Amino acid sequence: MGFFANVDVPVLIAFLLYLAGMLAIGFYFSNKSKKMSDYFLAGRKLGGWVTAMSAQASDMSGWLLMGLPGAAYATGMGNYWIAIGLAVGTILNWALVAKPLRRFTEVCGDSITIPQYLQNRFKADSPLIRVVCALVIFIFFLVYTTSAFVSGGKLFQVVFNIDPANETYTKAAVIISALIIITYTFMGGFSAVAWTDFIQGILMFVTIVALPIALVANTQNFSPEMLESTQKIVAEGADASGYMSLTSNMSGIDIISNLAWALGYFGMPHILVRFMAIKDTKEVKKSGIIAIVWVVISLTAAVLIGILGRVFLDSQGVALGAAEQELIFIKTVKMLFPSFLGGIFLSAVLASIMSTADSQLLVTASAVVNDFYKVIVKKEVSEKKLMWISRIAVIAISVIACILALNPNDSIMGIVSNAWAGFGAAFGPAILFSLYWKRLTLKGTAAGIIGGAATVLLWEYILPDTVTMGLYSIIPGCIVSVLLTVIVSLIDKAPSDEVCELFDTAKAEK
Repeated sequence: MGFFANVDVPVLIAFLLYLAGMLAIGFYFSNKSKKMSDYFLAGRKLGGWVTAMSAQASDMSGWLLMGLPGAAYATGMGNYWIAIGLAVGTILNWALVAKPLRRFTEVCGDSITIPQYLQNRFKADSPLIRVVCALVIFIFFLVYTTSAFVSGGKLFQVVFNIDPANETYTKAAVIISALIIITYTFMGGFSAVAWTDFIQGILMFVTIVALPIALVANTQNFSPEMLESTQKIVAEGADASGYMSLTSNMSGIDIISNLAWALGYFGMPHILVRFMAIKDTKEVKKSGIIAIVWVVISLTAAVLIGILGRVFLDSQGVALGAAEQELIFIKTVKMLFPSFLGGIFLSAVLASIMSTADSQLLVTASAVVNDFYKVIVKKEVSEKKLMWISRIAVIAISVIACILALNPNDSIMGIVSNAWAGFGAAFGPAILFSLYWKRLTLKGTAAGIIGGAATVLLWEYILPDTVTMGLYSIIPGCIVSVLLTVIVSLIDKAPSDEVCELFDTAKAEK
């Protein structure tokens, strides 16, 4: 019995074909990234469709096809509040941030990273804000990328029929998923990431829409009443009568916390960088419409997969244990679709994982290289050397995340939730204020970033449940961040005329 024992060969072939295509894209773009702006921002030449699909594919990680359906399977329709929050956040992000951020980052010294933009926004000589931002990005993206590798490991466990009790093979599964992601990110940089995300976004969309339809079609004598019958296996301690209700199993704090996921969008570096890379602001409206339609349909379908998947498995006499619930998508695909087609659909899970992890690796590497090494360690360095340092940073960050993923202490949903809150609270208020408030100061921005990040870490890892009461950490994190940003900025000396003129120039750009 080896790692590949009992592998479904057609599924494996489908996987290999998909992976070969992704690696080919990485190889194609490997010689096209000649400088830092190419490697990290694709030279600001992304078209509307690629920007939209890349932004949303990088947004929706493995949790879209694993974490969210698993949560819906376990506790029902109440999880749709998260979907509503994310849909609202997507709409507001495209409406409020996309176009002005594209203008501001170009006007402010043609910035290629969020930390660099925030320093240039205030014409600051000190690199302190960039170092603080780079540290926050490094910490929370390590957590986020870890979730991707955990998702990949779970996927390969099912595809290769690995016994979860076999620690050697489960760790090998995590390492394989990490190596795949690292390879094409290392080679092609942002262009490779954006184009693979475009393809992966299409594959994810087709798959996530097809599966609920297949679940209904293959559930014998399917009827609305069957939805109610699934309540007999609702998670322990839940109100069985509320499985199909948006509110019965949800407290007011639960609903507010789930809706608060919307706040995270304004501070997600791997999504914001797509806005910075679009070729011009005229493409933003089209991209926004495409992205919003993709998100609304995909999130709705993800919740339906959990609900309808429970109905289907219940009709087959199958119940998933707590450790298997996040595999609801993978298990139903394997049961419903022929091997090769099932392999293509299972590749969508890998697509969701890869499309987020590659972006996170690239943004983290850009922060380490452009906002730490280049600023602190060695200011004068050739573009060629920076390119290689960037690639080495991708590998180093991946290795650390992979080590963390080998012994995960939380579910995919839990890991993503913590990272999402960290970025939303740290960078969300900073980005919004930088685009819309002229009186904002560098000290106020730094205080808000540090305060928001620290509050999330405190809320998630130190304070007891009796204090947090189940409230999602992004809420107190954003409140602290906003208060510190505003108070410190008002106490601080007003921005110089030069900074105010830069703000007015960026606002006037069309």
